[in-house]
Amino acid sequence: MKDKTQKLFYILGAFFIANAMLAEFIGVKIFSLESVFGMQPLKMSLFGFHDLSFNLTAGVLLWPIVFIMTDIINEYFGTKGVRFLSFTAAGLIAYSFFMISLSIKLPGADFWLTRQTAAGVVNMDLSYSAIYGQGLWIIIGSLVAFLVGQLIDVTVFHIFKKRTGHAMIWLRATGSTLVSQLVDSFVVLFIAFYIGAGWSLGLVLVIGLMNYIYKFTIAIVLTPLLYLVHNIIDRYLGKELSKQLMDEASAQG
Repeated sequence: MKDKTQKLFYILGAFFIANAMLAEFIGVKIFSLESVFGMQPLKMSLFGFHDLSFNLTAGVLLWPIVFIMTDIINEYFGTKGVRFLSFTAAGLIAYSFFMISLSIKLPGADFWLTRQTAAGVVNMDLSYSAIYGQGLWIIIGSLVAFLVGQLIDVTVFHIFKKRTGHAMIWLRATGSTLVSQLVDSFVVLFIAFYIGAGWSLGLVLVIGLMNYIYKFTIAIVLTPLLYLVHNIIDRYLGKELSKQLMDEASAQG
């Protein structure tokens, strides 16, 4: 039984950390959500800002999964498990950015520096630096937002769980995600672009609101996935061990 518990924590933790790290690295790409569905940009006006559309970082593909994993880990391993994995992930992300910054400074081999593509000749060294060389303020903002979001998520999750017990998974999981992502959406922009790039506070708030609308919608849509993962884990552990873990996790809150 204990071996099953350890295996479950290892699998959930590995998937959690892998998704968090991938989200950071693919987040450098900005895509148009409207174009994904074959639509024209919405070009909305909001609080005096015009031509607003859902231009999002590719990291939004994975961050909802990260927050779902946070809630699942919280359900079975409590606040200690989530905090341990959150700080581990943040440390590994920081380490990865440090190693990438060193790799950018390495002189490229002559045969590698240029490459012929359908779009023309590409300078591989400049492309590598442009893709992986995220600004310091963006890195700081994303790490701070990640940790703050995780700590808020675990706190709100247990506030709901004290009132609902083991029932109403959707309320504590989706509710905590909606609150934590609200904070996450604005913290990263405030640090990276208000402090780091000199954006106006109004622009930061409007872009943050646009991002949160997307995250809010995805959090609701993915709620059934929580129940699917929950059922798979319960079958793997068995009812007795599953209840024991959830009781111990609740006691931590």
